[in-house]
Amino acid sequence: MAEFVLVFAVLALVLGGYWALVVFPKQRAFQHKQKIVRSLHVGDEIVTYGGIVGKIMDIDADKGVADVEIAEGVRIKLLTAAVQQVYDPDKFAYAAGIGIKKPETERASS
Repeated sequence: MAEFVLVFAVLALVLGGYWALVVFPKQRAFQHKQKIVRSLHVGDEIVTYGGIVGKIMDIDADKGVADVEIAEGVRIKLLTAAVQQVYDPDKFAYAAGIGIKKPETERASS
């Protein structure tokens, strides 16, 4: 009987650890993604997982499809699941600048 309790306790710890390290973070990421998709409106600038930046021209929430203008007069149909986030130019410029070293002339004057 003691072995059964020990095996059950170890199994419970393993399953609890798996849930805490794998399942729970995935659930949170999915909920965050759903929040972003539900908050989209016509006129929002978005970034897709493919890195395409565009402006939402129309959304069909029931079908999960958006018409996105990626250039003047160029529209594509996009699944709302492919939207990564709302486009914030300052945020992307900052993220791009993190990995860039200052040129020697700027380092000397800093």
